[in-house]
Amino acid sequence: MIIGVAREIKIQEYRVGLTPPGVHQLSIDGHKVLVEQGAGQGSGFSDADYIHAGGILVNRVTLFAEAELVVKVKEPLAAEYDLLRPGQLLFTYLHLAPNRLLTAALLQRRVTAFAYETMEHDGKTLLLAPMSEIAGRMAPLVGSYYLQRPCGGNGILPCGVPGVWPARALIVGAGVVGQGATRVAHGIGFETVLLNRGSERLREIDLEYHGRVRTRTLDPEALEEEIIAADLVVGAIYATGERTPVIITRELVRRMKQGAVIIDVAIDQGGCFATSRPTTHDDPVFIEDGVIHYCVANMPGAYPRTSTQALTNATLPYIRQLARLGTDSAIASSPELASALNLRDGKITHLGVAAAQQGAS
Repeated sequence: MIIGVAREIKIQEYRVGLTPPGVHQLSIDGHKVLVEQGAGQGSGFSDADYIHAGGILVNRVTLFAEAELVVKVKEPLAAEYDLLRPGQLLFTYLHLAPNRLLTAALLQRRVTAFAYETMEHDGKTLLLAPMSEIAGRMAPLVGSYYLQRPCGGNGILPCGVPGVWPARALIVGAGVVGQGATRVAHGIGFETVLLNRGSERLREIDLEYHGRVRTRTLDPEALEEEIIAADLVVGAIYATGERTPVIITRELVRRMKQGAVIIDVAIDQGGCFATSRPTTHDDPVFIEDGVIHYCVANMPGAYPRTSTQALTNATLPYIRQLARLGTDSAIASSPELASALNLRDGKITHLGVAAAQQGAS
């Protein structure tokens, strides 16, 4: 198969879909791997690294024209729509639930689209997990920065000092993002509170941290009490393929502390705060009702070297399987790849995406 590794064009997106070792493995497998010039530069991988790995450097037009399978990190942007062609395989993060324009463009071009974020096995999102881990761990670090008064924050030092309370971090959701955020928030000294609907993960957190992280069941009363008291709130809610439920209302945001910080990690799927809207790394925050909102839709892109390596570790086995078997055999033999298939032959094939698109119409 001819595989194309495209350069990302999203603002300040420095990741790349495959590392040079990943390209090398695909070359050993007998596939022709096209790499767009400069694709790995932001992650610290040179064109020479890809050539040495067996990749063939090409320009953007050639890559999309020749590649049977295009591997990316982020969803295609409008400037890339016309480069896609019928039957072409696309493997990337798509987050189609809140994005009707992209969904329509891919359907119109009859692209066979596999989404990293919907791939599941035993209830785990296999290809979302590595980026979720990074975004979760980033969230308290980013929040700490924006709590500084010069950044508009309320000026509370996250770890406090002897005789002065630390800042309070509220993590909403105990999945991969929430667990990562909890680990770092607790580690840097935040008074940390974790809310989750199910009690099993809360029990695990309680045992892991010996009660030093406060846990509560996520219900309207607990959410109201905790969000009003928080200095940092991390939204870590996710529903596979569907639009993230908005569980923090505008009224609750209005009642938060002035200068508090919101990190909406769920923004890729629409966000879990009513006041959220997507931002970028070059303009990452806005203030709504006196609260700082950080809603960058590609948070792990800020640490591209780590992110690209972690992503390739997770995606490469499935890229190899898809390239070796082709679409029909791959989805027949792999429930994981079948769960990642979002679009084919001009139709939505993922139930969660279909429901989200229908609900938005």
